[in-house]
Amino acid sequence: MAVENSSTATFAHFAADPALRASATELARRIRERQTTSRAVVEAHIAQIRKVNPTLNAVVRERFAEALQEADEADRRVARGGHLPPFHGVPCTIKESFALTGMPNSAGLFARRHVISDTDAITVTRVREAGAIPLGVTNISELCMWMESSNTVYGRTNNPYDPRRTVGGSSGGEGAIIGAGASPFGLGSDIGGSIRMPAFFNGVFGHKPTGGLVPGSGQFPNAEGDALRYLTTGPLCRRAEDLLPLLKLLAGPDGVDAGCTGQFRVGDLDAVSVEGLDVLSVEGNGAAAPDPALLDAQRRVARHLERRGARVRSGRIEDLRRSLEVWSAALAASEGPSFAELMGEGVPVKAGRELLKWMVGRSDHTLPAIGLALAEKLPGLMAARAKEAQAIKVRLRETLVSEIGDGVMLYPSYPKLAPIHGTALVPPLQWAYTAILNVMELPVTQVPLGLYRGLPLGVQVAGGHGNDHVTIAVALELERAFGGWVAPARWFTR
Repeated sequence: MAVENSSTATFAHFAADPALRASATELARRIRERQTTSRAVVEAHIAQIRKVNPTLNAVVRERFAEALQEADEADRRVARGGHLPPFHGVPCTIKESFALTGMPNSAGLFARRHVISDTDAITVTRVREAGAIPLGVTNISELCMWMESSNTVYGRTNNPYDPRRTVGGSSGGEGAIIGAGASPFGLGSDIGGSIRMPAFFNGVFGHKPTGGLVPGSGQFPNAEGDALRYLTTGPLCRRAEDLLPLLKLLAGPDGVDAGCTGQFRVGDLDAVSVEGLDVLSVEGNGAAAPDPALLDAQRRVARHLERRGARVRSGRIEDLRRSLEVWSAALAASEGPSFAELMGEGVPVKAGRELLKWMVGRSDHTLPAIGLALAEKLPGLMAARAKEAQAIKVRLRETLVSEIGDGVMLYPSYPKLAPIHGTALVPPLQWAYTAILNVMELPVTQVPLGLYRGLPLGVQVAGGHGNDHVTIAVALELERAFGGWVAPARWFTR
């Protein structure tokens, strides 16, 4: 099966603008060593955003003037000498659901279209304190609860490899703009796959941290109760070497998020060796069979790790077939407002009425959001199996912890390559591959594996609780072997 990767592709635009292919870590080094300037790096990424965004609709509000001023100040600080933070002068992007001073914070909800943040979310603060310069905020799905980044505030975001296809959600704007080479890294959140699916569909790296490792304060909507550990904040980036330093600066309690207790710390890559690592490869959940191209890619990963000395075995975990029920029951048991209440800003929307309005083009909500609100009106169906689903959750967590140990599990990200817009609604539940790992609270790194027929391949690498550094170490190994992010030719050859 022919797979394209970065080792066999050259792009004329890269030779002219190497900043668009470098990691954030490398860009920061070049700025520190005065091989380039923050202004030059920021200008290069602004130019790329202006080139791709009319097609992609990924950045929904820019702050280019402010970013250039901050870049100039970063360059003056370099000239003065002294200690510089790790991402000094490097541009980035932020998911619109995170508060960023002066930027909208609607979460794609029409009723919040005029909300402008007057403060920064804690993770945005940490990114900025590390020296990074936000270029703007990126598109999401309505209330961050669907795998199409589309809403009635900003419209729909398109895939940089094929604009007819989805970017995933809810951090889809991040995935698209990073995949197009227009941002070195970005900030996303994930309660059911919202970092990993966009990373997969747009061919970049993404990391969902261990539950409770990174605080989620300052995003909308936020979670309550147990869901504070299911909803995670993490990075998306084009190069794997950025994952661990970004995670280290994001992690740690803030005194506000009750789910972030400091139980786990981010480990070091030096503690991980592929040789001797236990690797479990699970090729499906028994409910939705992955495409042959994705299975082939996962098998090639397993063979490579085995050649590198890992102890690889294949396995099947029967309870994964019930992933969607387990995820749904876990979220339903958590505290907090219903989805219909979030849609109505405290007053539940009448989902049936909204569906009728949508059918005649008069609703302010998207069809997936209305569908989720309608699904909440089936309490009998949910209650009948909720107790069983909770028992399965406990059993599955014990199984995964035991089977993965201090190693990793390879697992499909989604059964298909990036779908055509709208087709994810039929069938609507295939994102169970990512969602189940949220309620298991496991760390997961999404790893790109080249292209197949022009679309990104990828795999999830899951680890044991607190072993984020292990999954990231495997991601670095796979990037070396398979090439990692492949720049979309349509944006780099003309």
